[in-house]
Amino acid sequence: MTEHIHTSTTLWQNTLAARPDADPHAVQRERLRTSYTELRRKAAVLLEENARSMPDFTVHDVSHVDALWETADLVCGDEVGMNPAEAYVLGCAFVLHDAAMGAAAYGTTVPEALGEQRWHDLVSLAYYEREGCWPDRDELDDPPAEIAETCVATAIRETHAEQAKRLVDQPWRSSAGNEIFLIEEIQLREWYGPLIGELAASHWWPVDRLAGEFRHSIGSLPWQPSEWIIEPLKLACILRLADATQVDSRRAPGFLFSLRRPRGGSREHWRFQEHISRPYRKGDRVTYSSLRPFPPQDATAWWLALEYLRGIDRELKAVDALLYDLGRDRLAARAVAGVDSPERFAELFRVQDWRPIDATVKVSDIPALVGTLGGQQLYGDEPEVALRELIQNAQDAVLARQTLQPDFPLGRVEIRLTEDDGDWFLEVRDYGTGMDEDTLVHGLLDFGTSGWSSTSVRNRLPGLADGGFRPSGRFGIGFFSVFLLGDQVELITRRYDASLADARRLTFDGPSHRPLLTPVTGQGWVPEGTTVRVKLRISPYASKGLFSRTDDERLAQLAQRLVLENAIPIHTWEPGANDPETLSQFSLASGSPEEVFDRLYPPQTAASRAGEEKLRLQTRDDFVRRATEVRDAKGQRIGLAMLWSSMLHQGQRDFRGTVTVNGFLSDNSVSFAGYLAGQPSRASRDKAALVASRDQMRQWMRTQERRLRSAGLFDHSLQMELAYILHCAFAPLADDIAFALTSQGVLCLSELRAWMGQRKDLFVSFGWPLSWRTRPPQLTHPLSGERIQPPENCVFLLQYGSTAPLSEVFQSAANRDTAYEFARDHTTSTWQKHRWRTSGDLYGLFLRTLSETWSCTIESLLAPLERRDWSDSLSLDEENLGPLPGYHFRRPQGS
Repeated sequence: MTEHIHTSTTLWQNTLAARPDADPHAVQRERLRTSYTELRRKAAVLLEENARSMPDFTVHDVSHVDALWETADLVCGDEVGMNPAEAYVLGCAFVLHDAAMGAAAYGTTVPEALGEQRWHDLVSLAYYEREGCWPDRDELDDPPAEIAETCVATAIRETHAEQAKRLVDQPWRSSAGNEIFLIEEIQLREWYGPLIGELAASHWWPVDRLAGEFRHSIGSLPWQPSEWIIEPLKLACILRLADATQVDSRRAPGFLFSLRRPRGGSREHWRFQEHISRPYRKGDRVTYSSLRPFPPQDATAWWLALEYLRGIDRELKAVDALLYDLGRDRLAARAVAGVDSPERFAELFRVQDWRPIDATVKVSDIPALVGTLGGQQLYGDEPEVALRELIQNAQDAVLARQTLQPDFPLGRVEIRLTEDDGDWFLEVRDYGTGMDEDTLVHGLLDFGTSGWSSTSVRNRLPGLADGGFRPSGRFGIGFFSVFLLGDQVELITRRYDASLADARRLTFDGPSHRPLLTPVTGQGWVPEGTTVRVKLRISPYASKGLFSRTDDERLAQLAQRLVLENAIPIHTWEPGANDPETLSQFSLASGSPEEVFDRLYPPQTAASRAGEEKLRLQTRDDFVRRATEVRDAKGQRIGLAMLWSSMLHQGQRDFRGTVTVNGFLSDNSVSFAGYLAGQPSRASRDKAALVASRDQMRQWMRTQERRLRSAGLFDHSLQMELAYILHCAFAPLADDIAFALTSQGVLCLSELRAWMGQRKDLFVSFGWPLSWRTRPPQLTHPLSGERIQPPENCVFLLQYGSTAPLSEVFQSAANRDTAYEFARDHTTSTWQKHRWRTSGDLYGLFLRTLSETWSCTIESLLAPLERRDWSDSLSLDEENLGPLPGYHFRRPQGS
């Protein structure tokens, strides 16, 4: 860019440039011009440092500052006049507005300038975004280099406007120890400095804030003409639009792009700005165009250019509306040309060898979308899920407040169920942080945004990460599950440090209708925190009501079923009760086996359930003996469980294992008893992937197998039930574990080898249409239930599958024979594809053992089956039974 291009602009020439003719204000003009020139010279060095801290960003050096004089001409036109004092203040704001886009502007490191609290909040959010979990104290203090680098960039981007405000008064020390200021003249610095700083910062503010901050004009200095009055609002509008519209190839030079090699989204910003020619104004429209067409590989940059220029268009229109509404002089530039459609934009930003079609997902009726996804469609037909989500939100709010106010005494959640004239109401109250109006509108009602992981919430509640706050919320749509319970919902909230006048009420008449936000008036005292009250759609005692999955239809039992561990007490009031029942604080990670079992499977106190309680106590003793821990890489407990539940087969009560997400119920499983910590695999959180790795679960499985053996419980029945999952976990299966049934009885792998070796042909079946039983192991007639004796040369393989989550951790596909992977995409059932698909399960183990025992190849066993189109069967001498499907193997000749 040409040096000092700003001096040739109309704005400069009309205000600060020296006059060729007699100028009565030449001295005053020269004083301002000299000060600005000196500021520009010093700041150029500071601006040059920006690239060191933000190498991926487009050009933010002094050439950008000079170009703002040019774009100020563009947006002002002849509509707006300006005096030298205004031009000086505006020019200084041009210089400083992006001067803090580098670490050099902070006078220290960015983390130190930000402060430990805010830095830790920033690290916490970046860590969560990358890792999907919240960091511990060590990770906060010493984050990975990539996260620290991201946080520095984020901190600079978010704070540069406020830091720019301080630069006017910030001194730097010379090598001789002298103070250096960007504006050396004391009077100009002290008189104009605060305004310059505010203007520099204002380019980052929302437009609506400008009128309140810059409502008054500022008179001239004593040595200036009295008419040199400054209108700050006008200057703030010009600054933000001059900065917004300064987008062209000068900010993204091609050679500099090749040197810096920007990454990610920054790369696309460089690519599209590299294409843009200098803008011009036609009427009130700012027009941009591309210097060359966008090829297919730059299609992403083309779309980014459209979205970026649409953003400029919104800025221009917002400023114009503000000035018009206030009766102020409007600027000349009021919109961007061609951004209303991709087709029109393509006339200005040409494309080559492709056509821009706007196929982005559009949501024309957001309330209807929320209505569709916010309740049953997302969470299913389980109203208790809504209570779980409300309790989680309430607990998070209380924990956040305890983090900010460690001596806070009301750390609890309250749940009430009441009836009024036949209508039922559920109320969940917390005394947590509460919400201000902005958080309600842009946090709670922003469907899909998790408030605790948003920068705006963290900025309003600084210090959460520093205090160790780790929220449970993740997807940001949990509140909308309340519409599973009913359409009429009332939320009353007051931020913990706000006055009564700041309390707000949000009322809903269903998720598809827009809510009503009002002040809370005439209600007397409104406690800090949040209360959610919903009118239940159906009675909680109905077949599909709130208590549909409880035994005794009590709120306390439901809360305990949903909340397996809680960091704060939960008080529940049954209908008509004067006093609450309390679910005390409990940690699954630190509880003893007895305590964990009692929390997962609470005692049965009713006299009518004495038999169930006796069985529960027997299982409890079994659990204490057999359950083992699952620990993560840091040695923290993330599970305490025993493999399988022997009670499952007694037909009286099922002690299912629980998968928890942040201490709340997510899913149940008959594969184990106890609990395993999970992380949600979808927003409804009814399914979860285990936190433990496959290796950690393998270690737990091995320990469980040893305990079953040492306790004398690993009989043939349990072996056959567990053989499949043990094989998937430790392939191959141990030689002494039974998984096959013949006329000789149950056989383990070593016994099966001997059985195979005695035969020249055999038939393999998997049971159907016969019925399997494992206690005792036998085959039965599907209709009569009578025992069926297997034929002499027939072997039945029991692939007794496990259930999630163990079946997801240990999949048979992980053990497939990679030598046959090439056959995966065969379009017909070749023997190679058959081998690939079955090589990881117990049948695959059987087949490999057979080929070893008969000293033959897999091909020699399977190729004949392929030629017979996999259609073998065996007739049994039983009434009402058709042929038994399976595979007939004959020992190859010479083997």
